[in-house]
Amino acid sequence: MSKIIRIGTRDSNLALWQAKNVQSQLEHLGYKTALVPIKSTGDLVLNQPIYELGITGVFTRTLDVALINEEVDIAVHSLKDVPTKLPHGVVQAAVLKRGNIRDTLVFKNNEEFLAQKEAVIATGSLRRQAQWLNRYPTHTTVGIRGNVNTRLQKLEDSDWNGAIFAAAGLGRLELTPENSVNLEWMVPAPAQGAIMIATLESNMEALDACVSLNHEDTEISTTIERLFLKKLEGGCSAPIGALAYIKEMEIHFHGIILSPDGTKKIEAKRTAKLGEHHSLVDDCVEFILSRGGKSLIGKTVKVEGPTTIFSSKLLSLGQKDIFNNQLNVGSSDFIKITANRIKPVIIKATHQNVVITSKNGVDAILKNCPVEDLDFKTIYCVGRRTKRLIEQRIGPVKYTAKNAKALANHLVEFMDGTEVSYFCSDIRLDDLTAVLEENNIKVQEIEAYSTKLEAPKLNSSIEGVMFYSPSTIKSFLQKNKPECAAYCIGESTATEARKHFKEVLVAKIPTVESVIELVNQNYI
Repeated sequence: MSKIIRIGTRDSNLALWQAKNVQSQLEHLGYKTALVPIKSTGDLVLNQPIYELGITGVFTRTLDVALINEEVDIAVHSLKDVPTKLPHGVVQAAVLKRGNIRDTLVFKNNEEFLAQKEAVIATGSLRRQAQWLNRYPTHTTVGIRGNVNTRLQKLEDSDWNGAIFAAAGLGRLELTPENSVNLEWMVPAPAQGAIMIATLESNMEALDACVSLNHEDTEISTTIERLFLKKLEGGCSAPIGALAYIKEMEIHFHGIILSPDGTKKIEAKRTAKLGEHHSLVDDCVEFILSRGGKSLIGKTVKVEGPTTIFSSKLLSLGQKDIFNNQLNVGSSDFIKITANRIKPVIIKATHQNVVITSKNGVDAILKNCPVEDLDFKTIYCVGRRTKRLIEQRIGPVKYTAKNAKALANHLVEFMDGTEVSYFCSDIRLDDLTAVLEENNIKVQEIEAYSTKLEAPKLNSSIEGVMFYSPSTIKSFLQKNKPECAAYCIGESTATEARKHFKEVLVAKIPTVESVIELVNQNYI
């Protein structure tokens, strides 16, 4: 392959470790490579809806989009996170030799609590929760969120007896504590411990480069495990474990499905000669279904109880499907927008430099005036989605920025003229106007729409709220206390949140999907 192989990866420590592992192996084979950390999902440059492409995975959709957009040549994943059905045009190029397949219990002091009636174990996995409660029915499990380092620290700071982690993740990051033990009895997630490389089926150069990295035994074993998952899940995600391995030319397989509370468990074990194993999964699935497995498959695995995450914008069904299964998500519009009536003489006038900072501004302008009557010479905006909307409905955009302050700084340095027309709301931050006026640029503020604050009173079980503008924060605070985490769409929103909330997290790019991914990453 003459060109550089662009290796797409998420930017977490574990994802980067895995990508660098692939990079090292490819460069050892003589290929030139470059790591391309992909920051987030959301701002998708696609010519058809994402659902039509079959992109579904919470942790893989970012890289799926990068592959389809040909921004990277290959993408590196933890195979257990990859949906059993790949997006259209994306194929599995290789599976690396598997690492530690087991789950690991990290305990606070010693293991004596395992013999006690009462103990508290932290895990963010329903599979681990169900198997633990099946083995220790009098124990209590609690949710834990954050990356590996965060979860280890939370265990240290808590009064829990222990927490469960993937052994491979701890080992790869060299974070396995001395006070830990592999849970040999716990059936791992399908493909746990395996690293997978994906590429476009049309990228023959990438396929040829990756073929030497493929570990056949791992590929066979993980394919069997993922087929078991695919045949059982049927569109839902009950707690399912699967393990296949090859020993002395035989496939040994163990599959399990449980109720989320661990009170019901059905498992199947089979052995078949390698090459004669193709009915092995079907035999296990048939056995499980005949023992009552259907009653477990159809059950929702959303956590029972109150809502844990709330969105300050009404979410679509497709957006709700992106969330981790362990989360109960609620949503409503914290702000209601009403387009103002703008005098025709104002909106039809010639505007040399126009600033529009949201979709609401676009809608309000077009509600007051047909596009053919507009005389906007140069348009500036905030946000790539706003840019696309403007260019679809009004005309070309000269420059777009991530937030209003960044746009103001750009205008100060590069704009022609000394006046702008700013189509805004009655409730807004003053960053843009303040920066421009400090630099002797006159701002004609045109209140294109009105904002009403209508956030509901939320219950005390809410652990986090997703905010998409400073106005949504102001709306929330009218009836609620800032005692939860604030997940913010951008830095302007985060700046307002930091005035009130102790825990503020900011999405990598300003999209709803990016905020959802931010939430998911905090509940791994």
